[in-house]
Amino acid sequence: MLNGTRRIGALAIAAAMLAGACSSAGASPTPAPTATPAPTVAVSPSAMDSAAPATSAPAAAPTVNCVAGTITAAGSTALQPLVDAAAKQYVAACPGSTVTVNGGGSGTGLSQVAQGAVQIGNSDVTAESKLATPDAAKLIDHIVAKQGWIVVTNKDVTVTNLTTQQEIDIWTGKTTNWKDVGGPDKKIVLIFRPASSGTRSTFKKIVLGGKTEATGGQTLTEDSNGAVTTAVGSTSGAVSVIGFAYYNDPANKAKLNGLQLDGVDATVANMTGGTYKLSADGHMYTSGQPSGLTAAFLDYMMSPAIQGTLIPSLFYAPVK
Repeated sequence: MLNGTRRIGALAIAAAMLAGACSSAGASPTPAPTATPAPTVAVSPSAMDSAAPATSAPAAAPTVNCVAGTITAAGSTALQPLVDAAAKQYVAACPGSTVTVNGGGSGTGLSQVAQGAVQIGNSDVTAESKLATPDAAKLIDHIVAKQGWIVVTNKDVTVTNLTTQQEIDIWTGKTTNWKDVGGPDKKIVLIFRPASSGTRSTFKKIVLGGKTEATGGQTLTEDSNGAVTTAVGSTSGAVSVIGFAYYNDPANKAKLNGLQLDGVDATVANMTGGTYKLSADGHMYTSGQPSGLTAAFLDYMMSPAIQGTLIPSLFYAPVK
């Protein structure tokens, strides 16, 4: 049950979903499967994350708590495919409702909701880890899913598994050639996310143990999970980290090499079972108790339609 909201009864999905999800400005554009957008979903053209996974949902008759109005959710691009798909379903069932979903990274989403610029801040990390105490204290956390990330390389890298120590050595710049970890004689190209990124913060905390990443050598920076997906697929020797939802999209998976971590497959089952460690909660923050359309949409995120159907279809795990 979300803070200050009512749990909606059993729901079903009413509309076929669109392919892809929008993200932060500056994402490298890559054509995604096209579909006719639901007319009440507002998508910022400058925030399109075209490498986000294509999604679809079975049609059924819904019972949705429809509230008219306009809201914006922004932040995490790892969580974005889920929130964007849920928004499309909600507004398809509720004429008069507009839910805009933008990227920008967890830090951006948290800052914007704290400033009142958006109604929901999507984040892979807690508000306390990104904001000053006064700003974080006024936000209310709504955990809507559990999400995982996978280390991916370009297809020309034949490595299948990296240990935590090997990851540390690679990302801190100690290991600079794939041959040193059983791969080809090829320079390692690190593709980072900005400092505001929740994906980067989560990987640094869980896998790197907080160690400082390399700043020189072969490095690039991309501003969303979708842009990283594109960059890794097109850059020889590249390595980075993306959300399960991006990796498991067939179009993306075909051009990436997904790695085990410490010999454990990056799967939802292993994540929920506790054997795969690169995972975290998906947060949707509001400034104070939500009301109106914000409250209704957050309730919808916790409904059976999302928790029981949409979440597993996009390779997230439901809230327990």
